[in-house]
Amino acid sequence: MRWSEIDQQDCSVAQALSVVGDRWTMLILKESFMRVRRFEDFQERTGAPRAVLADRLETLVDNGVLEKRRYSERPDRFEYLLTEKGRDLWPVLISLLRWGDRWMTGKHGPPVEVRHKTCGHAVHPELACPECGDWLQATDMEAKYRRDRAPLP
Repeated sequence: MRWSEIDQQDCSVAQALSVVGDRWTMLILKESFMRVRRFEDFQERTGAPRAVLADRLETLVDNGVLEKRRYSERPDRFEYLLTEKGRDLWPVLISLLRWGDRWMTGKHGPPVEVRHKTCGHAVHPELACPECGDWLQATDMEAKYRRDRAPLP
């Protein structure tokens, strides 16, 4: 199967990766969560080539992850804002950040610290069960394929 056909798999992960599954897209999303909104700022913060950045922003807009909004008419200038669908990617980004902080930072430690705005403390988010509140590890989970649904066309 070609990468361009990955969205045709009957797999939520594969379908999600068809939208957000490359490094430039993830960096754009990271910057979006850090309140970057404008093309030039995305380019400066990510280092993405202009053509690549334009393509990834268009894909994110086309898939409803970002909203493109005009902020100037002469000349036309746009900003890109996270939609509800985009904001739902927060746990994905924070999980990547946490993993990178643990396994990829050098002796100087993590370059970004996430703080809870209400109390001001640094946080290291964990996954918890929404029903019982227990903190979850991969070994606490199981996944079962559902037989009661039709496959994708």
